Amino acid sequence: MQFSQKAKEHIDSCRFCWMCHHVCPIGNATGLERNTARARALGLSLVARDAIEYSEDIINNVYECTLCGGCMTDCVTGWDPVMFAKEARLGAALDGKLPEYVMTMLKNFEEKGNIYGADRNENIPEIKGGDILFFLGEDARAKGCAKVAVDVLKAAGVEFTMLKDEPNSGYSMDFLLGAAAEAKTVMETCAKTLNGYKTVVCYDPADAKVMKREYKEYGVDMNAEVVTFTEFLAGLIKDGRLNVKNCGEEFTVQDSTILARDLEETEPIREILSACGNVNEMLLNREHTVLAGNLIMNEYMPDVMEKVAQRRWFNAENAPKKATTVVTSSVADYALLATTKPEDMELLKVEEVVAKCL
Repeated sequence: MQFSQKAKEHIDSCRFCWMCHHVCPIGNATGLERNTARARALGLSLVARDAIEYSEDIINNVYECTLCGGCMTDCVTGWDPVMFAKEARLGAALDGKLPEYVMTMLKNFEEKGNIYGADRNENIPEIKGGDILFFLGEDARAKGCAKVAVDVLKAAGVEFTMLKDEPNSGYSMDFLLGAAAEAKTVMETCAKTLNGYKTVVCYDPADAKVMKREYKEYGVDMNAEVVTFTEFLAGLIKDGRLNVKNCGEEFTVQDSTILARDLEETEPIREILSACGNVNEMLLNREHTVLAGNLIMNEYMPDVMEKVAQRRWFNAENAPKKATTVVTSSVADYALLATTKPEDMELLKVEEVVAKCL
């Protein structure tokens, strides 16, 4: 395993530092020291020094990271555990040491076009209506379509296109392999289709993130303007194309880690919910939000993902004013929170709030 000099510097800086020890959603769920950025850096530092082999246990530990960036948010010195975790995944791929569960997902992708091995969702319609493309994304297509979101866009009179055979954005490949040639190829294939549109509205923040950031980093040409669904929805309300009434209900935001940290977007969802009711904040919000779920990791760490989601419900229940209705714009957060929801609380997608207030 060969690390870049930059990765080695970050690994060496993180291996004896405890600054982010308390913020890792996986470490807090498992209670294991190995699930912290410090412990991961310590193991990888030994690999980088050729003191130990790049073993199965260390590789598995690399895939126990959600890449959520909570560690980076709490680091005042600017070190980046996400960067070296992704580089370590790339190294595992190049060395032919990918775990069996990763190989299974890559095989699913090759055969089905998604890592979950799901057949094409025949319930997703093809809509042809202009130069705005509504991009559902791999998770939404595999785990259930965004019917209410489509209805809300139609209610606003938006002329948009939705593809039956939508290309994969490359998010899952980037998550699993890092900057591998295979990931870049998937991104390039997607960009060729998307460049035929003026605007791409990404329903899933994960797809918006990879299109806005990784495409540039990997040198993938993307001419279409990429906007998040929450940003687009907030604009429709602001412009008066969606007339919502304030129903007086209280909504608590489960901030997507991708929106809040990778894309630095936190206000559009609050603008939407403020138009529909009142916002009741959790203590850990905006850039300090906590991941509630990761569907890729749920394929190989379902018990841990369940605990991660349960802990987020605990945060909502113990907010300064107990949350009654939690709202999210993340496909993964919603899917995992839905399986662990307390009976006395409600979970809604942001578009479901808008729909009920039209």
